[in-house]
Amino acid sequence: MTLPMDIEPAVAEALASGGPVVALESTIISHGMPYPQNEETARQVEAAIRDEGATPATIAVIDGRLKIGLTAEDLTRLATAGLRNVTKLTRANLAQCLASGGMGSTTVAATMIGAHRAGIAVFATGGIGGVHRGAETSFDISADLQELSKTPVAVVCAGAKAILDIPKTLEVLETLGVPVMTFGQAAFPAFWSRDSGLPSPIVADTPANIAQAWKAQHALGLETGCLIANPIPEEAEIPPAEINPIIETALDDAAAQNLTHGAVTPFVLQRVFELTEGASLTANIALVLNNARLAAKIAKEIER
Repeated sequence: MTLPMDIEPAVAEALASGGPVVALESTIISHGMPYPQNEETARQVEAAIRDEGATPATIAVIDGRLKIGLTAEDLTRLATAGLRNVTKLTRANLAQCLASGGMGSTTVAATMIGAHRAGIAVFATGGIGGVHRGAETSFDISADLQELSKTPVAVVCAGAKAILDIPKTLEVLETLGVPVMTFGQAAFPAFWSRDSGLPSPIVADTPANIAQAWKAQHALGLETGCLIANPIPEEAEIPPAEINPIIETALDDAAAQNLTHGAVTPFVLQRVFELTEGASLTANIALVLNNARLAAKIAKEIER
């Protein structure tokens, strides 16, 4: 069958002319933030990319069509549809959502697939999924890590989500052969915090450095993605000593409700939001905007 895919005209024009394009996920809109902050943030992120001289391409499935770039109406519909009406899409269920004519928001994994299919090299998100705490018994590991090993897209994030087992996440990425670099510092960041306490495998000081490494990776014929960790701005950081006890409480609350697999992350993020009295959402918005700006600079260097 022909892939039911629509590329928004501004995105199509940029791709045709060799202009820089940055892909954006849509799960943060449908599942990551409450309304109206989700729609407001999505528009701010797209505007930040345009301000840097690149074209944003938010990816989602709308009525069974893979949208590479959303119209204003699409974005509002996704932001207001409600969790029950929007499927959270990854590699495992993306095709089914297209075939059934459904509506779905793309996780990191599904966004990478859509971006690569459209010819977009750079993707900005908040934080990637990874190895969950207790994965040695639950085997709960995000599909994002496997996708990074097989889909050649450069992913800019603020590190792995802090609710995860970050040491094991980095170990899995190393095993899968995924280059992991941190922008501007030697420590690998932890989403809301600038320092996870772990060293970054690679340090990159400029967007040009990252772009050159990406080009060299392709010259070698390495068909993996690349993870670029971009620390949250200092003024928006929630220090580890403050956020870690809150994360532990939220994880304990999830365990008390016997939540597993896909139900854990949204519950824990919501509990962290409640326990920080909204500070985690403020930090989340700041880091997403920061990642979008860096991704646009990298995309410009790659196209240069």
